[in-house]
Amino acid sequence: MEDHQEQEYEKPRLKFKAFSGEGQKLGSLTPEIVSTPSSPEEEDKSILNATVLIDDSIATTKIQIRLADGSRLIQRFNQTHRIMDIRDFIIQSHPAFAAADFVLVTTFPNKELTDESLTLQEADILNTVILQQLK
Repeated sequence: MEDHQEQEYEKPRLKFKAFSGEGQKLGSLTPEIVSTPSSPEEEDKSILNATVLIDDSIATTKIQIRLADGSRLIQRFNQTHRIMDIRDFIIQSHPAFAAADFVLVTTFPNKELTDESLTLQEADILNTVILQQLK
């Protein structure tokens, strides 16, 4: 032991070390991956088969859809399209979900879109992210 009573305290310099581990999201609204995503070529073909008729004379919006299998879709819709049109687009682009029972949910604030006859504007989901949740 050494006596350092007469010396003024100097705070030791700490070296900055960035976090190098993996991050995990807790409490995610989307369930774990239920199936492995198909190859990118097959995914592109299925998305090409899914069409949404857009009327360019009416205002449009972009909706990002995060699917339960971990993939995401970004599609342009008219503001007058209905929530059921989003559901139909999901089923057209990923036919595996045709038999699955799922609901569409907004991110924040979390709200389940149960009335599928509402337009996107009435549901207040213009330019938002929609999550697909399997029941």
